[in-house]
Amino acid sequence: MDQITSMETFVTVVQSGSYASAADILGISSTMVAKHINRLESNLEIKLLNRTTRKQSLTEPGTMYYHHCIEILEKMQAKVSEIREFNSKPSGTLKITAPITFGSEYLANHIHEFMHMYPDVRINLVLSDFVVDLIGGQYDLAFRIGDVADSGMIARPLKPYRLVVCAAPRYLARYGEPETPLDLENHNCLLFNGHSILHNWAFSTQNSNIRVELNGNVRINNGFALKNAALNGAGIMIQPEILLENELQNGTLIEILKNYPLPIRPINLIYLRDQKMPLRLREFIKFCMKKWGI
Repeated sequence: MDQITSMETFVTVVQSGSYASAADILGISSTMVAKHINRLESNLEIKLLNRTTRKQSLTEPGTMYYHHCIEILEKMQAKVSEIREFNSKPSGTLKITAPITFGSEYLANHIHEFMHMYPDVRINLVLSDFVVDLIGGQYDLAFRIGDVADSGMIARPLKPYRLVVCAAPRYLARYGEPETPLDLENHNCLLFNGHSILHNWAFSTQNSNIRVELNGNVRINNGFALKNAALNGAGIMIQPEILLENELQNGTLIEILKNYPLPIRPINLIYLRDQKMPLRLREFIKFCMKKWGI
């Protein structure tokens, strides 16, 4: 008799309520069920079950061992499922949520790489700057920017956002380039509604922190629209560097105040704890961690 079979028998006895019921479920004799339980009790040197002619009940150590068996057997089943799927192809639909700007300007530009690897997977990407309910919305995974509250879910840190201050060359040619954060008070700053960190800019130096209160004449609740305003010379803006790679490289936006770094914003991959995670989700998480993980 192997240990795992004995553990499975013990769990079946507890869940079914009797040796006879467990024997019927497992397709073995009641005598064999008893042998499995006796073997466990002998190896553990503890009594697992209090048993009379009418009923049975778990002892205190038996209760602890029962939960231990459940955990072990579930992990084994999950691993077996993973091995069985090794030669199968990921398929089905992944429902993902991400912030609007990050999702539309960055994530959407890289999803094709995953789809090329796994053409049988379908992506349903829902963009929102609100924190959505993964369970209620039946989402598989979420990208979250900023600190993550302890929700009991798994949070995998990705490369953090580095915020940059930038403006179009035409704006800087007309109004000059600020040399210190306090110079921003004399410039038109484009503000992002909804996130205080993006309209109450805090810079740091070796000796102190500098917080600048801004009163720009444009407030927008969409990062793509904000970037377009900056590209057209409307003012100075702050946005994550990761979303401005092309513009900073081709010079249509110029980074300023480089000697005054802004706070780094964390970004996490959030998903539910699930021992039986679908292969498509496991592969997408691997893809994200390889591409953007720390």
